[in-house]
Amino acid sequence: MKVFVAILALAVASVSAGTLRTKDDAVAPKDIQGRITNGYPASEGKAPYTVGLGFSGNGGWWCGGSIISNTWVLTAAHCTNGANSVTIYYGATWRTQAQFTHQVGSGNFRQNPNWPNTNGNDIALIQTPHVDFWSMVDRVELPSFNDRYNNYDNWWAVACGWGGTYDGSPLPDWLQCADLQIISNSQCSQTYGSLPDGILCVSTPNGKSTCGGDSGGPLVLQDDKKLVGVTSFVSGNGCQSGAPAGFTRVTTHLDWIRDNSGVAYY
Repeated sequence: MKVFVAILALAVASVSAGTLRTKDDAVAPKDIQGRITNGYPASEGKAPYTVGLGFSGNGGWWCGGSIISNTWVLTAAHCTNGANSVTIYYGATWRTQAQFTHQVGSGNFRQNPNWPNTNGNDIALIQTPHVDFWSMVDRVELPSFNDRYNNYDNWWAVACGWGGTYDGSPLPDWLQCADLQIISNSQCSQTYGSLPDGILCVSTPNGKSTCGGDSGGPLVLQDDKKLVGVTSFVSGNGCQSGAPAGFTRVTTHLDWIRDNSGVAYY
């Protein structure tokens, strides 16, 4: 059975505080609050590649992203879409208490030109000022071109983002993570219908899932420590419905990432 999906960016009155609402109510039939549901608080430095992204434009909204080099962050296209600028929060465990921030304008965005017309292309790059790496701020590696045909079915990965820990909770700003198992697209298509290769899904047992506000954030292999997914969507029935959560599959975009940022692994 096909289930309506909701993108995961959340609009905010301000980046540092405010009541959260869905960025586009037309694609979010449920009142989905920002959270990784039923995850666990991240220790400081657990995911130094994770950044918070506070976008300005039409009230502003919050997303996540991944550092992939000293000058590039990877996120979702539906996060950069329509934004005037973004404040990047580096090395934060508490959402707005970053080690440092940078602000860049929309001229620094590289949005996949095929989004949203073709599913599986919800991906964008942000060019940033140069940042130095250390224990709290570091890059995550991409899969190599030799791994481009690996679907990672049944591999375990970790997703991280900011928000509350259960339905109806207050929204703490502490970074949350969840350990999630990747499933095949054939299994995921039992919920969403036919899926393109550019989408990767994870199972969400016991309501453990990404949710609103986690958009653009990382899905990183536990064993291989490679970035394989960019948080993209969940079922419109809710984050804790048990339906698979969807990500943009990074291996299908290695050429595009290389051509636009120069970042590649061979």
